[in-house]
Amino acid sequence: MVTVPRLVIAAPSSGSGKTTVATGLMAALAGRGLEVSPHKVGPDYIDPGYHALATGRPGRNLDPWLTSEGLVASLFLHGAAGADVAVVEGVMGMYDGATGLNSPGLGAPGSLGGGDYASTAHVATLLDAPVVLVVDASAAAGRSVAALVHGFRSFGTARVGGVILNRLGSDGHERMCRDAVAELGLPVLGALRRHEDAATPSRHLGLVPAAERRADAVDAVARLGALVASSCDLDAVLALARTAPALTATPWDPSDAVAGNAALRERPRIAVAGGPAFTFGYAENEELLDAAGAEVVRFDPLRDESLPVGTRGVVIGGGFPEVYAAELSANGPLRKEIGDFAKASRPVYAECAGLLYLVQELDGAPMCGVLDGVRATMAPRLTLGYRAAVAVADSVVARTGERLRGHEFHRTVTEPSHGVGRPWQAAWQWSTSGPEGFVKGGCVASYLHLHWAGSPWLASRLVGACGGERV
Repeated sequence: MVTVPRLVIAAPSSGSGKTTVATGLMAALAGRGLEVSPHKVGPDYIDPGYHALATGRPGRNLDPWLTSEGLVASLFLHGAAGADVAVVEGVMGMYDGATGLNSPGLGAPGSLGGGDYASTAHVATLLDAPVVLVVDASAAAGRSVAALVHGFRSFGTARVGGVILNRLGSDGHERMCRDAVAELGLPVLGALRRHEDAATPSRHLGLVPAAERRADAVDAVARLGALVASSCDLDAVLALARTAPALTATPWDPSDAVAGNAALRERPRIAVAGGPAFTFGYAENEELLDAAGAEVVRFDPLRDESLPVGTRGVVIGGGFPEVYAAELSANGPLRKEIGDFAKASRPVYAECAGLLYLVQELDGAPMCGVLDGVRATMAPRLTLGYRAAVAVADSVVARTGERLRGHEFHRTVTEPSHGVGRPWQAAWQWSTSGPEGFVKGGCVASYLHLHWAGSPWLASRLVGACGGERV
């Protein structure tokens, strides 16, 4: 059994201040000299970037839908190894989760019911972690705040252990809210005043990623840490975190997940896109590639004019190429090299932003041209949600008929939306509306994001396709 002091930051609804409090709390505790392990419920890529700045450790996601219920505690312990305390930021409202999860072959949604599956409450229960409820009190008086807190404490199985009041307007407002919550027997662990100066800029997919505004993001995280340190009882927060019992799960190990796959005659070099335009990725995916025998190296399509020497495979994850379309297009040498690399049937795995980088044009700007004749444009609506995908073609990572759990998160569309036969086939299907994505030779590109801890064979297959010859 492993004991890790931990707590989950939840809220009644989105926009209540979870990210402000969670990131600020991480920074404040790290400022005390503690080793803080940061985590995020759900598939979101952006908040973990700020968590990483606050703690100096990789931000990691905990998502029962993407990886399974059984892996949540194990992945948590893997990420929290060596930490003094772990802070888990929730998602949406505390009991808001995935719906419609009874997809064929994926099993029942779990004990909390379809609407609660993969919610903050679900993950808090799987981690047996106390919950700190962040309440936006900007438009409520004391007793209404208490009634809200009482409802969340008495609903479901998650244990609410304390409250942080957010966006208070005055000393009198704070006193009313504190007194009302005290009647419930719950501690008020902090009280934050309105703090517009600590806001983080947003755009069409949420917060602007930290990697795009490094210096400003560092300053923003420092301000959040100072705000929480001055507004919260950190000793009481730590005391609550230490009430979390030991976990019986075994820490996840990427080497065990790809057992028997690391005995290679050589380690093929796999280049993973990074930099401001490609900021989305799960830390475990690269850890699995490494455990499966690859040498993982980074490159930045905005700045590097060639792939790393000796590259045998390319991974291009998510991000915001639409924001950097002109700069990406201007890097002609790299676009040509990646185009030639893919057209030679060498392995290229692309998700979402990677798909956009491989098309012929993105909002009129020439891209790599791997997907000849495919054009991408911005769309009026955000496409967002979990996907129960089925592979409809063999590729370097999947076999026809295999089922995987993923998600979509984009505000662009491609025309056509999928391969329609030779030379390109479709990659996946997850609804009656039709297939999605593109497969040809060694290239697979689609809008589907995958957390490889839930399907570790993806890494093994990609490494094998890159020439990882077994001993």
